[in-house]
Amino acid sequence: MTYDQTIKYLYAQTPAFHNIGAAAYKPGLENMKWLMSALGNPHKKFRAILVAGTNGKGSVSHYLAACLQAAGYKTGLYTSPHLVDFDERIRIDGKTIDHQYVINFVERHKNLLEQKKLSFFEFTTAMAFRYFYDNKIKIAVVEVGLGGRLDSTNILTPLLSVITNIALDHTEFLGNTLADIAAEKAGIIKKKVPVVVGEAVDETRPVFIEKANELLAPLFFAQEKYEITDPEYLPNGKISYIVISKKYAFSFKCFSGLSGIYQLKNLATVFTAIDVFNKFSKKIKINADVTFEGLTFVSELTGLQGRWQQISKNPKIVVDTGHNAAGIAEVVKQIQTEQFDTLHIVFGMVADKDISAVLALLPKNATYYFTQAKTLRALPAEKLREQAAKYKLSGDAFSSVAQAVAAAKDNAKENDLIYIGGSNFVVGEALE
Repeated sequence: MTYDQTIKYLYAQTPAFHNIGAAAYKPGLENMKWLMSALGNPHKKFRAILVAGTNGKGSVSHYLAACLQAAGYKTGLYTSPHLVDFDERIRIDGKTIDHQYVINFVERHKNLLEQKKLSFFEFTTAMAFRYFYDNKIKIAVVEVGLGGRLDSTNILTPLLSVITNIALDHTEFLGNTLADIAAEKAGIIKKKVPVVVGEAVDETRPVFIEKANELLAPLFFAQEKYEITDPEYLPNGKISYIVISKKYAFSFKCFSGLSGIYQLKNLATVFTAIDVFNKFSKKIKINADVTFEGLTFVSELTGLQGRWQQISKNPKIVVDTGHNAAGIAEVVKQIQTEQFDTLHIVFGMVADKDISAVLALLPKNATYYFTQAKTLRALPAEKLREQAAKYKLSGDAFSSVAQAVAAAKDNAKENDLIYIGGSNFVVGEALE
């Protein structure tokens, strides 16, 4: 099979959450334990950092990988979902997985896939871990797929666990309260393994404390360690900011390659994670110089896309992968900092999200281009338009992302802003 045929085979043979949603979700680690054993337990033969959370876990994972790369360590990075091509999920030092490796792995192990009727995520997580082992990486940064406790990635015992934040998302799997969801995310906490929590509230903080105490895991809250302030946008697309160390009462200026103001919360998590990592890791260290380099050039080092990413100017066009109420709230804050004459929003969502909660947040003073991505989970554009009208959001419906983007570009003038988002799938098709 060719690479494209191999990916199509995987989609045909396995249920994939990013395509069909709930029907593909296979919680539990029994399949992974069996599969890892069949592959020689590669996950036990490299070091790792495991990152969970509702929002921000992708950015934090890329930041940490970039810092490790800048320090000279051969670094694996496993994230999901992909935006344009499957190979984005598995990288070493920013380079996507070799296509021939994907072909060979599937051909060699498809009997395992078919024997246990594995999910797409189970099989491809195993592929990533074997790829990292075969290529002798020094350390991997692994983003949890969904939840934590029962996620396939949780078969790892990392050097450090990170939980970015907790918000109401995937409630059909994780629970209907912040405390319930926090308990699922806290499932990545391992015995005596340090854990960093990026954002905690009154409802979630006790959950993390109880779990960490139970497992004798050193626990650190980023909110107690760092405050990131005074963002300043630079002509080169980077952002400068002031980092305040609460513990040692000093501050310094630093830069980020990701320009969204919501990254300030993620950066506090990253600085805390690096401090904790350096404290507990014996053989791998990340000093200040390489931290600054990794944060500044995170996209160049890791290939990260879709985080308030500008893809054109005059008019300015940005894409962002925020896709739940908490994520969209941050996007709206970002839009409010932008200078423009007219706002155009190309927007599509998947049907299994809290559509009403998101629509209630969106600005009313914009021209909307409601659309749907090429996935079975997509909410039809016309239905989205009808629901949006209840929130006084007006615009036309388009049956494809390409048509919606083309219409927005035709209507926009030089000083306008076009924002494209609502779904990873919409962003992926826009980038493609």
